[in-house]
Order: sequence, then C-alpha cells, then structure tokens
Amino acid sequence: MSESKALDVRAEMLKGAQSLAVASPPSRSRGVTSDLSIDEALLLHGAGWEPVDLVCGVSVVSVPVGVWNWGQGEISVASIAHNAAVKDASEQLRAECSKVQGHGVVGVRVEVEVRTHHIDVELIGTAVRPLNEGGHPSVPFVSDLSARDFTLLMGAGWMPVGLAFGASFVYAPRRSAGDTLKQKTQNIELANFTEAMYSARESAMERMQRSALEVGGQGVVEVKVTEGPMHFARHAVGFTAWGTAVRLVTEAHQFMRPEVVLPLDDIVVTFEAKSLRAT
Repeated sequence: MSESKALDVRAEMLKGAQSLAVASPPSRSRGVTSDLSIDEALLLHGAGWEPVDLVCGVSVVSVPVGVWNWGQGEISVASIAHNAAVKDASEQLRAECSKVQGHGVVGVRVEVEVRTHHIDVELIGTAVRPLNEGGHPSVPFVSDLSARDFTLLMGAGWMPVGLAFGASFVYAPRRSAGDTLKQKTQNIELANFTEAMYSARESAMERMQRSALEVGGQGVVEVKVTEGPMHFARHAVGFTAWGTAVRLVTEAHQFMRPEVVLPLDDIVVTFEAKSLRAT
C-alpha cells in the first residue's frame, strides 16, 4: 500500500467519536406495536396518521379503612381516590406517549376496579402521530375513541384533547325498623337508594364536565357510565362516568357528506322470482 493511500488511524478514530457524540435521528422504520384492527390501521393511514406503539398507564390509590361503613351523604374519600387514580393513570399514559414521540393515544381501554381498601385503574391504548411528523406537542391527547371514530372526528374539524371523568360514591340512608316491617310484604320504591343514586349521578356528571373544561374541551363524546350498589357495602352506591373531551380546531364544524361504497368483488347471487312461491 502506498504512502498516499495509507489509513490515517487517528483521523478515523476522531471521525468515529464524533459520530457517536451526535444522536441519530429517530428511525421511521421501527417496529410498530398496536391493538388496532387492520381496517383501523389502514383507515388511520388514509387520514395521514400512523400507529407508533402500545402504551399504558396504571394507578392504584388507597382508600382508608372503614369509609364504607355506615354514614350519611357522599363518601368523599372514596370519590377523591377514584378521580385521583384515573388522573394519575392518564398522566402516565401521556408520558409514555411522549417517550415514543406520539401525538396522542386512541382506542384507550379503561378498566376500573373499586375494592374495599384501594381503587385500581388501568388505561391501555395505541400512540399515534401524523405521517408528516410536524412539531411534537407538549401535551399529547388521550382518547377512548376508536381509530375509525378518530378519523371521522378529524374530518369534521374536531380533535380529542383528553379523557373526561367523574365519580361519586354515596351512602344510602337506612330505613327505620317500622318502615322495614311495614314494607316487608309490599312492592314499593326504595326511596333511600333512589335518592342516593340521583345524588351520586349529579355529582359524577358535574365532575366529568369540569374535567373536560380543565383539559380545554368544548364537549364530551362517547360517554360511558357504570352505576349501582357496591358489592362489598350494602348501603353504598356508586356512579362513574367517562368519555373523550373534544375541541373544535377549525373555524367551523365541517359537515360530513355520506358516501355510498359499492364493492365490485362480491359474488352475485341470482334466482328466479317464481322460486319464492309456495309449492
């Protein structure tokens, strides 16, 4: 090997050290993990978005011993614990979405379990981002809308901003011994449980609406509710509500015109009309 073509080891080592010091740009060819169906993934790509990764947020908040025992009014400690658990899990979900450079999370599955001494919340969804990348948002959105509903929402000029949630647990007043004996053989409304359920519902719905406003939403869609007595506390009822807070991002709502799609690969089945007659 000639002198002119001799390898400059020092220069090569310096070049390698400099390349290691510079962070490589994120690769768009990385593997994608998603719980979206094939139809949803293709529809998402058609709208200019792509799935990034499966993300989750979990929170377990304790409930003090004895709060489910007999009392009056709302069980405030349990209501606060539930709302705190959902909020913490949602923040963890946003943090994981940011780590994988997602702009938001769609298709979030909400699993809440109320136990005697703690409340468990688990949120799992797919982080997504636009194909043209753009600037990374400081606060990714969280939505339990499916990818199909997400694309329809964007087409109408709206965007999800976060999960809206509210919960309330209320004591159902006991009936007096006299009323219990009188009503033992009658079919009557249990007014104590009815009033407790109405009270829990009003508080939970108000809190859900308030949480939607806190994240900048103008409304809540796909609201889901659970209600009923606690299986471990006979005289306590609960009402929980959650949905996706949305905000209009265009000057006005865009009317979505329905389109009729006729597949061309369906098997054509023909028959004669006389075959429908009774024999």
